[in-house]
Amino acid sequence: MSKSDAATAKRVTSDWGAAFPGFSEWRPLRLLRRIGPVIQGVTLDRTTAGDGYFPTAHIHALVREFPVISLTLGQRMVTPSGVQESVSFARHSSEYQSAARRLVAQSRLSLEEPPTISSVADALYEHVSVQQGRGLPPAVRELEYGVLIAAVAGEPSLVESGLRLARQMVDLWPKSRLPLDWKGSGIWLAGLEERIADPSVLSDAVEQQISFHKLVKVPAV
Repeated sequence: MSKSDAATAKRVTSDWGAAFPGFSEWRPLRLLRRIGPVIQGVTLDRTTAGDGYFPTAHIHALVREFPVISLTLGQRMVTPSGVQESVSFARHSSEYQSAARRLVAQSRLSLEEPPTISSVADALYEHVSVQQGRGLPPAVRELEYGVLIAAVAGEPSLVESGLRLARQMVDLWPKSRLPLDWKGSGIWLAGLEERIADPSVLSDAVEQQISFHKLVKVPAV
């Protein structure tokens, strides 16, 4: 990245940071805040041409080892007709405030008041059902994340609703579209129940991921 590109990214990040004061400027074009075992983010995802960015709301679960902060439940800003819409760096100054308001309005999880763990888990579970209903690849990881964050947050009713959904989904998911490392429905369900049996292990995993991703200064709400 050239010096001019780096300066532009810094300025754009600062502007969006001012629009979302509850978030921390974690890295260039990335804003984050932490809700217990979950990271909520606003990422300014560069276009393929590199001349602009897609404002994107997302989360990332800290309950398992992962090399990057993911764009789980990623929602790019869209036009009224549902087409993904970018903001060019050239027009950033005149457009970012409007774009920020639209992203707030479109996000399934609140970007103003911090969402609850319940709302995050519910959004993950809903995503699982929507993927299945549309005939899209099984949302195995999202279902796991919902159950695991509910467990570490001490929300037994959310854990149970996730497990019920998991038992339903394993009978519906086509084997041909499951992950390559899938070892069978029974093994997967047993493994999920084993991981939630001791929430302290999950809590340790969260702390390790906070350290690994250098999230100590990201505001926890």
